[in-house]
Amino acid sequence: MAHIDIQNLSFTYPNADEKALSDICLSIGHGAFVTLMGATGSGKSTLLRLLKPELRQNGTLAGKIKYDGMDIENNGTRTVGYVAQNPEEQIVTDKVWHELAFTLENLGAKQRDIARRVAEIAAYFDMDAWLERDTATLSGGEKQLLNLAAVMTADPELLLLDEPTAQLDPIAASRFLSTVYRLNRETGVTVLICEHRSEELFALSDRVVVLDRGRLVYDGTPREVATSAATAVDAPDSPFMGFLPTAARIFHAVNGRGELPLTIREGQRFVENFDNTVRSLNDEAVIENREEALSLKNICFCYERNGADILRDLDMTVYRGEVFALLGANGAGKSTAAAVAAGLRKPYSGTMKLFKKPLKSYTNGSLYRGNISLMPQDVESVFIHETVGEELKYCEAVIDSFPYDLRPLYSRHPYDISGGERQLVALCKALSSKPGVLIMDEPSKGLDANAKALLRDIILKLKGDGVTVLLITHDVEFAALCADRCALFSQGRIAAVDTTQRFMSGNRFYTTAASRITRCRYDGAYTAERAAALIRRNGGAL
Repeated sequence: MAHIDIQNLSFTYPNADEKALSDICLSIGHGAFVTLMGATGSGKSTLLRLLKPELRQNGTLAGKIKYDGMDIENNGTRTVGYVAQNPEEQIVTDKVWHELAFTLENLGAKQRDIARRVAEIAAYFDMDAWLERDTATLSGGEKQLLNLAAVMTADPELLLLDEPTAQLDPIAASRFLSTVYRLNRETGVTVLICEHRSEELFALSDRVVVLDRGRLVYDGTPREVATSAATAVDAPDSPFMGFLPTAARIFHAVNGRGELPLTIREGQRFVENFDNTVRSLNDEAVIENREEALSLKNICFCYERNGADILRDLDMTVYRGEVFALLGANGAGKSTAAAVAAGLRKPYSGTMKLFKKPLKSYTNGSLYRGNISLMPQDVESVFIHETVGEELKYCEAVIDSFPYDLRPLYSRHPYDISGGERQLVALCKALSSKPGVLIMDEPSKGLDANAKALLRDIILKLKGDGVTVLLITHDVEFAALCADRCALFSQGRIAAVDTTQRFMSGNRFYTTAASRITRCRYDGAYTAERAAALIRRNGGAL
């Protein structure tokens, strides 16, 4: 008997013209590890929430969802765990130990059972040293791991994860996914995860399911799905090519032969078959206009008078018309630096200049004012109306030239659209003030590969129009697509800054999958497109 059996499932949101899900049929066995992929707004999160009735949104539902042969509404929800995208969203207590105990307390468990279970979970997740810590002091990666551990205290049989690594740095994200995989293999919990991180998940998953505009279009093993997408008639122009791991995209771009590579190691073996007479494209971007757009010198900042410094003698210069990417671990201070640069937080020492004029902190807390605009990490904080249409009422000039059609979302509440769609709505609001400097804090979170390509095009168009973009991101792959320079942020200051090519080539962990795959033979091939160009230039296999 299947663990989850979905039969002809359709779902329509109130006042929506189209179905969010249409005739979905899907069967998932006990202990499976299934990755759910698809474009922004394809219905992934909607499907996930329907599998936990208490999270179900308003709308019209048709079809059946069976849980161990019973209607899911009649099976209770204790055995279904759920981890959301935002690490802050699920934490409800002030101490780590209490967060672990909270679910069991709500279920009416006895104190001795709670104590035993918390101790066991803390040991399994290596959290013993954290138990007395305040949850507010945890990094983003630690908070998300705590959310996972708290869910597992109830011993769920089905674990649902909705883009759980979207706000984690690359190292924390890999650790989190490895932990989920270990839980699946060691406890037998069934995993259904919505994610865009194909590099890791194609190697971990038993199955990959792909949705497109509410319909199921691919379902099979990772290699079956990748091969089907890569060999489809419309493969070169297919939107599903962007969902494949980098190794598979390089393979397809150079018309590779043999078995399709999926992992970094398989990609390295494939690339070793090609000549490396031409090792580099030698097209590194040179910033000719060195006019300073945003300058921070010796900036120090702390949230409390006697608290530890979050920013420590920060020096950062971003030039006019440049895309500057700031990367680093959760808790390093990147978002704080963005808030200070936007004038929303006042440093206690140091100087800031915007186009050579002193930058002063805003007194009214406005996110969009003057010649600088901030698109915050928590985009929900900019929504103040009941519908997307009301949010964008005064953004028509931006919407008319925006390459993604947001009008079909106008009747929806901002909280009822996908995370990626919220990012695009917030970006429209940020652009409405026509800023000279645009600060974007985690703009690619929740976006699929194709939406990221769209966002890249928007950013490059802004750059072409002379707008300076400061990009705060955990998404190394996205930074590689659009940044002129990248900086690594650590302990409240910039530890290293360089051109994107030299940054990606010099790093082992804060770099792209393409760089890891190709560095044995090529220099600066830090994207699939650059790698394929070098292989073609070298004339094929040895």
